[in-house]
Amino acid sequence: MMRNPIHLVRDFYHSTVTELKKCTWPTWSELQESTVVVTFAVALLSVFVFTTDYVIQLAIRAVTASF
Repeated sequence: MMRNPIHLVRDFYHSTVTELKKCTWPTWSELQESTVVVTFAVALLSVFVFTTDYVIQLAIRAVTASF
């Protein structure tokens, strides 16, 4: 038997609220520290990808220039 879609949405909403109440949220200082770490990691990864891309580009140009 098919359940009423409204009841399914209501049950999903209540389950979500219940689970979110179990979560522990970071303090303001933890949030700031995490933001700094993520920003640094993204910057570092960006530099790595840029450098790798540039080196590969130079290598491809060197190989294809001889043809």
